[in-house]
Amino acid sequence: MDLMWLSFISMGSMALAAVLIYVARYVIKIKVISVIVSIFAWGLLLLAFILMIPVLGGS
Repeated sequence: MDLMWLSFISMGSMALAAVLIYVARYVIKIKVISVIVSIFAWGLLLLAFILMIPVLGGS
C-alpha cells in the first residue's frame, strides 16, 4: 500500500514539473523568475526519480 502512495506522489510531481517547465518557458517573461521556476521543476523531477526507485524495485 505504501508503494502505491509513493508512485502517486512520484507521478504527481512529474506532472507538476511538466506544467512548471511549460510555464517557465512560455508564460513567465522575467528571466530570473523563469530560472527559479525551472530549477524547482528539475528538483521535482529528481524527487520523482528517487521515489520511483523503490516502486520499481518492488517490495
